[in-house]
Amino acid sequence: MINQDNKNAMNGESLNISEQRKQQLKQLFPGVFTEVKNDVGDIVESIDFERLKAELGQFSDIYDNRRERYGMDWPGKRDCLRLIQESSQATLKPCREESVDFDSTENLFIEGDNLEVLKLLQKSYYGKVKMIYIDPPYNTGKEFIYPDNFSENLDTYLQYAGLKESGGEGRKWSTNSANEGRFHTKWLNMMFPRLYLARNLLREDGVIFISIDDNEVENLRRMCDEIFGEENFVACLVWDRNRKNDAKYFSVGHEYMLVYFRNESTLREENVVLRIEKEGVDEVKKVFEKSFLVNKGDLSKVKKEYIEYCNSIQKGDAREPIKRFKKLDEKGPYRDDGNINWPGGGGPKYDVFHPVTKKVCKVPVSGWRYPTIKRFLEECEKGRIVFGEDETTVPRVRTNLFENSEQVMTSVHYSYAQTATNEFVSLFDGERVFDNPKSVSDIEKLIRYVCNADDIVLDFFAGSSTTAHAAMLAEVRINRSINSISIQLPETCESKSNAFKNGYKTIADISKERIRRAGNKIRTELESQLDLDDKAKLDLGFKVLKLDQSNFKQWQAPNKTISDDALIQQMELNVDHINPNASQEDLLYELLIKAGVMPTEKIEQISVADQFAFSVAENSLLVFLGDNINQAFIDEILTLAPSQFICLDKAFHGNDQLKANAVKTFEAFNRGKEKIDQIDFKTV
Repeated sequence: MINQDNKNAMNGESLNISEQRKQQLKQLFPGVFTEVKNDVGDIVESIDFERLKAELGQFSDIYDNRRERYGMDWPGKRDCLRLIQESSQATLKPCREESVDFDSTENLFIEGDNLEVLKLLQKSYYGKVKMIYIDPPYNTGKEFIYPDNFSENLDTYLQYAGLKESGGEGRKWSTNSANEGRFHTKWLNMMFPRLYLARNLLREDGVIFISIDDNEVENLRRMCDEIFGEENFVACLVWDRNRKNDAKYFSVGHEYMLVYFRNESTLREENVVLRIEKEGVDEVKKVFEKSFLVNKGDLSKVKKEYIEYCNSIQKGDAREPIKRFKKLDEKGPYRDDGNINWPGGGGPKYDVFHPVTKKVCKVPVSGWRYPTIKRFLEECEKGRIVFGEDETTVPRVRTNLFENSEQVMTSVHYSYAQTATNEFVSLFDGERVFDNPKSVSDIEKLIRYVCNADDIVLDFFAGSSTTAHAAMLAEVRINRSINSISIQLPETCESKSNAFKNGYKTIADISKERIRRAGNKIRTELESQLDLDDKAKLDLGFKVLKLDQSNFKQWQAPNKTISDDALIQQMELNVDHINPNASQEDLLYELLIKAGVMPTEKIEQISVADQFAFSVAENSLLVFLGDNINQAFIDEILTLAPSQFICLDKAFHGNDQLKANAVKTFEAFNRGKEKIDQIDFKTV
């Protein structure tokens, strides 16, 4: 096994959060770092916190070192912070047989504990996710299975998932009774580290949506203020889902959705405005055009059919805003009651002449909406200004439905739970194998509201995979690629449940089947509508990865209860440190994750010096998992000039001279190249 002190040895751990934060702090305040001796006499780097306070303009108060401060605390919060900083040494194992379009899809389904998986995704997806939506356990006083014992991590998950022997009575994951004194504490300890790590994955213009109910909405809001920053709070959306007639006092049928930006100032600086098309506009346009054609332009008949259509829209329907467009002409439905005032007052007050009386029109109290008379006249020419009978009436703004089909999303939504359940049951041929699925149309609307082409959407409490389904629908509707990542624990279905009787052993099994069925349904519905090129652009597949132990023994943390003799034996076994049962594809995907490469990157096998190597992202990374490296092989790698080259240490067959020559060859190559052309050489 290669010595871990070797600078070319690949680090098998996930991103070190504390070290990264320290380096960021050093860039901002280099003067606060100093060197001190530790307890064993070694010189180590330390932070002078008093100096840091001074640089931030906060000076120590020698009269009061116990000042109160605003914040949120609970038992276990310190352990949460420690847990965040513990690196993961696990892997994500590819599972082709459960995937769809494994080699081409950019969608991921990851089966495993989301805390461990979020750690593994830090290197590959740090700052790359545009939108996160999660529907976490609501803490209703019933069991939820995420652990709050901070000594438990990958081993606990592996035992729970049946991937490792429990060694006796085993371990049971957390329950949470409302009668316990730690009712809120357990939930906070479960959520805090996951949200903290999730924030790292968001882009600077990213946004997170979190569904929640009354039990924890206040705690969640305060916790998110701490993690994301109170200044990045966007809104608390309300979703009215159903009425409960058996309620004793009030029928509480609503839920909340907290919305936070990663960095609101980024969106402000880039003048980002969120808008979404009004629901039903395309449908109304088809109704109007068909009626106009059938009735040969008779607007009275067209208007009658349009009014009948509007009357069919029920209260709470997403298309309800269309009913405000009560008038109609050859351009379609319109409204002419728009406010022409300058917002906030103090607007321009120029002369506007009435087109009939030729006299100066009455000026709005707060001034004209348009900054100049030239701009006003441009709107007139476009037919967007409506004048009154004479100059005594302030003109109004006309809005045509088909020209102004976008709107800002409201904070209150009507989305009935039974509708979402019916849609899900229909997808599963009438079988109810999952309780209380979220509405796919609701999540699809959120995706369309904030995402653009090639954006990534993450859901790490995937449940029935509503988010993955919604991302597919959004991709089709807006005709642009939306990539999804779903993470779901293989939570066991009860043996008496309808899901188990229908062959689904875990919630993850239901999740994967939902994505398969949704993809097949979309393909079938679009079969007659799309040509071959358009079909090829659609990504309706998903790549399944499963959380598992590392395939490299030196990356596996020793059991805390292991004896000294067993530990020595384990270290001796590391001479042959690769899991003999691991396939080359298993090793490859672990190396991709550990090297910070997205596992959705294009991978192909290429020939190098008559041997096979894996080319990732068009030679950005070259991985050789064979067992025979010679100088000719190294020379050919140089001609390919990948950004990174990773190989197994055993391929040098213990030939330290050949290994040293390889290192010198790469160093010599790098000296003659620009930094962007240099090759990062690593061995494992």
